[in-house]
Amino acid sequence: MKKPYEKPVIFKLKTGFMNKFGGGSYFLKKVRSEIEGISVDELVKEFGSPLFVFSERKLRQKFRELKNAFTLRYPNVEFSWSYKTNYLDAICAILHDEGETAEVVSEFEYEKARRLGVPGNKIIYNGPYKPLDSLRVAVREGARINVDHFEEIADLEQVADELGAKPRIGIRLNMDTGIQPQWSRFGFNLESGQAIDAVKRIAAGGKLELVGLHCHIGTFILEPRAYEQEVKKMVEFAYRIEEEFGFKIEYLDIGGGFPSKNRLRGIYLPPDVAVPSVDEFAEGVCNALLSSLRPGDYPKLILESGRAIVDEAGYLITTVHAAKRMPNGRKAYVVDAGVNILFTAFWYHFNVELDREVNGPAEPCILYGPLCMNIDVVDDMVQLPPLPRGTRLILSPVGAYNVTQWMQFIRYRPNVVLIGENGEVELIREAEDLSDIVRRERLPERLELKWKD
Repeated sequence: MKKPYEKPVIFKLKTGFMNKFGGGSYFLKKVRSEIEGISVDELVKEFGSPLFVFSERKLRQKFRELKNAFTLRYPNVEFSWSYKTNYLDAICAILHDEGETAEVVSEFEYEKARRLGVPGNKIIYNGPYKPLDSLRVAVREGARINVDHFEEIADLEQVADELGAKPRIGIRLNMDTGIQPQWSRFGFNLESGQAIDAVKRIAAGGKLELVGLHCHIGTFILEPRAYEQEVKKMVEFAYRIEEEFGFKIEYLDIGGGFPSKNRLRGIYLPPDVAVPSVDEFAEGVCNALLSSLRPGDYPKLILESGRAIVDEAGYLITTVHAAKRMPNGRKAYVVDAGVNILFTAFWYHFNVELDREVNGPAEPCILYGPLCMNIDVVDDMVQLPPLPRGTRLILSPVGAYNVTQWMQFIRYRPNVVLIGENGEVELIREAEDLSDIVRRERLPERLELKWKD
């Protein structure tokens, strides 16, 4: 059978100079035929495509790297799993098994942690919107609540009166650590005096006990010195609170934000060069702590890292469905995974690997998802050889935020599997079908379809 005719395309060749991406148009022909020893072909045959695959070995390894980096440098550290990063039961259960507590930012996530067996006093409750009923539950169960705004102080005082309790709380801070744009939405600003006003308000009410400080300076932070500034300012503020108001600050929660080995759009260096190691972050944070704290004073250091732990444990297998040549000459492929399940494609250029060797010259290509919407672009600049229909692409790292930010739009969400440490492959979330989508709908009887010929 003859191959279909394809009009030739001429690209201008530039030699002698390096472009801003650090190289020319070539593809390293990265091939991944298996994940943790399990054949990609076998995985797709059993569970379909697209397919999310998580590695338990990698997940535990990344957590232990973080734990060792900090506990070897500071004697009092708590690690709390960020549920919003990935709240699949199996992922959370593995990290709780490793000793992490739960960090949640909604009553939904709080209920999910409790359902998994996490005690209330092992839950950190953050977030700008905490309904009154959820605060009642959190206070009753002894959760660690970090207050976001003045109205929440009033809400907690109401709960304290209702329950006859004196809740032990923290307050969330935002501050200038040299990172731009500065995250100023969450908590009370330190430099403007808003944070000290919040402490005055708590002290004046007399119904709450302030025992902690929380600050989350941003996400995918590439500068360890920003955390050093954060820690120094938090310690200084903690001692001011103790001296002026008599509250003893028992914990300093520095949030999360540590990066994974992903490649942000707009950053041209490879992740191995652009992304600092976890040891660099730990060295900066712990040195800042130990140089700022008074002798013998070791408040609990809390980390809520999510992305740096789970991102590199996740892979997405997707399949080439069609090839196109765009009007501008660019080659494009339609794959069966789109931004509906890969939301972080808006921010990252993923590592793209093929499930087989493919011969032929590479060229800049676009990867389109299957959705009928123009923004469904998985990657707008990836060097690929000519890919036949059915070629499988393995995208990574995709373990952070995709299975929490994905949406049911146009297509069903796919299966998710976990490859255990002993090589067992377990389904940890079933693919959706129509019953999942319509089971909450109610069709009035008068609108039931009575088809007329």
